[in-house]
Amino acid sequence: MSEKVLCENRKARFHYEIIETLEAGMILTGSEVKSLRAGGGNLNDAYAIVRGGSAELLNSHIAPYAQASYNNHEPLRTRKLLLHRSEIDKLIGVTQQKGIALIPLKMYFKKGVAKVLLGLGKGKKTIDKRQTIKKREADRAISRTLKNARR
Repeated sequence: MSEKVLCENRKARFHYEIIETLEAGMILTGSEVKSLRAGGGNLNDAYAIVRGGSAELLNSHIAPYAQASYNNHEPLRTRKLLLHRSEIDKLIGVTQQKGIALIPLKMYFKKGVAKVLLGLGKGKKTIDKRQTIKKREADRAISRTLKNARR
């Protein structure tokens, strides 16, 4: 299973507690695919919604492709996500709960097809974020001491 990660939303796991993940395909134009292959994707402010019986990815930035002449795509356009009907129905029920959001975690090519990994997330409070930072620093200190002890 070859998977080439194009871009990742690194802050998503810090700001949200990810409950569940699911994979979705994307409908892209040719210049968007070429731009993604060249490394021109960004998911930092992106989010997904379920509207009108289909899922959509909003505010994801795919840089314009330099060699695409006048047929270039709009960088921040809304992109339709490809999901099964049962998955969409499940998302409709879950995202209507208060505080649950649909966050894109990473964008990648899987067997030559562009995919996005979506996470159902609940926003973390400031206290939870502080605990995450403390845990990360403690883990770094432990690994540092183990590394120094091996020398």
